[in-house]
Amino acid sequence: MFLGHFWEIFGKFSGDSMLKAKIKQRCEKRSLSKAVGVCRLFSSIQSRYANKLQADKDIKEIRCNYALDNFELGDYTSDFVCLKADGSYLVRECVDRRHLAKPLTIRLLEASRLYWLHKGISDWGIVVNSEVANG
Repeated sequence: MFLGHFWEIFGKFSGDSMLKAKIKQRCEKRSLSKAVGVCRLFSSIQSRYANKLQADKDIKEIRCNYALDNFELGDYTSDFVCLKADGSYLVRECVDRRHLAKPLTIRLLEASRLYWLHKGISDWGIVVNSEVANG
């Protein structure tokens, strides 16, 4: 099972992996100077990672919830598709650690990775929340 070569760990998160393209749930709407349009962030991990991308000098442009055209598993989006300063692209999917072992999550992530690889983007990875120690 390949889940990407790049894992980033953040704090507490509530939410699933990859979103349906026409999701109807509460979201944080935020304008970022590097973003194309208003970012709709559906989880705290997306919100925190958007901050990280905004602060990253190597990121030139951010696209949030990028629709995957002709995606084999239906109408889904990738959480972040970013143009880097060197002209290459970076794709990140945000996933709650609890969902990593679920068969649907694994299928969606692998299909996303292959989708972007087919488009020539190999800098694909997942962003996973960290476990918060109790006590």
